Amino acid sequence: MDLKPSGSLKIDTFSMRIGDIEGVELDRLHAHSLAVGWPHRAEDWQFLREMGHGFVALDEIGRVLGSAMWFAHGADFATVGMVITSPRLQTLGAGQWLMKRVFEKVAGRDLRLNATRAARRLYLSLDFQPEKTVYQCQGVASLQMTGRPANIRGDVRSLGENDIAAMIALDAAGFGVRRAALIEKLFVHSAGYGLFKGHTLSAFALCRPFGRGHVVGPVVAVSDADALAVVRPHVADHSGSFLRIDTHMDNGEFAAFLSHSGMPVFDTVVTMSLGKRFAAVPYGSSLRTYALASQTLG
Repeated sequence: MDLKPSGSLKIDTFSMRIGDIEGVELDRLHAHSLAVGWPHRAEDWQFLREMGHGFVALDEIGRVLGSAMWFAHGADFATVGMVITSPRLQTLGAGQWLMKRVFEKVAGRDLRLNATRAARRLYLSLDFQPEKTVYQCQGVASLQMTGRPANIRGDVRSLGENDIAAMIALDAAGFGVRRAALIEKLFVHSAGYGLFKGHTLSAFALCRPFGRGHVVGPVVAVSDADALAVVRPHVADHSGSFLRIDTHMDNGEFAAFLSHSGMPVFDTVVTMSLGKRFAAVPYGSSLRTYALASQTLG
């Protein structure tokens, strides 16, 4: 496969050129994602730009016709996201053109992304392999007290700055890659609850403003019961308002809780990898990522 991209792309009667995503006004990026029905606010775009890097495809008069971003965690791993082109331009090669530019910047890294149905064929053509389904659960949150566990093994409390190091360690064990900078930045923008067994943090869940309301993630825990212990307070805090959780869990107590709390499955995407396979990443001490930070960030 020829992965060497050109600096411009001719499509039908017009040409596109590459630009750095940092040089594009937030309102133009916001309009770009709205055009394909994605819920990202301008603030969500800014958060992503501060965490990662990206390209945009621009036409002759500077309109944004496509985008692609990457988020590096160490020298060996990156996630890819915000790959947006119109369906027409994607069939004409715009998505592959943008991805080849990303490949130049992430050479040598294992890659992971979450593919929409529209983009799945593109990623398969680039040798990404499907791994797991992500269930996008969302709706108006409503805490059903009848489902409250009889007892929680440990103490649930709000997280503070002194807990960041423990959160980074749990996230690394559950996700398979250390993401210190991401967890630190998410903490600044989030409310968090942790489950402590003695003085040891054993599970946590962050929740921040995103899209139409708030999103809960990441959530890292050993079991459904521990995951629910730290997610339930967020559902209570946002009862009556829009809440979203992206999870790989399709059954069990955790999945049932989301559905019963006003967050049924709205859509699905597929986690795909290039290089090290997602399913092969070991969970340290049985820790699992119950909810993603986001589909873009993993």
